[in-house]
Amino acid sequence: MDNPAGSATGTFDVILEGGPELLPADVRRQRVDSLTDTVKICHHGGYEHFGRVDGESPVDGPVLFRWIRRTRIAE
Repeated sequence: MDNPAGSATGTFDVILEGGPELLPADVRRQRVDSLTDTVKICHHGGYEHFGRVDGESPVDGPVLFRWIRRTRIAE
């Protein structure tokens, strides 16, 4: 079975698009264990949530996730 945009270890390369301009470029490229519906990044006292773009499942390249919302860290 093919592993879209993944490695032999079962991880997947993803690109995070949109969201805060101050989110560093190196954070926007992630390696995740599974292609869930969302990726959550801790950033400046909150979480930036990125959703997988429908139909994004390239064979040779990262999967695209777009920013959908920000939540605050509960204290």
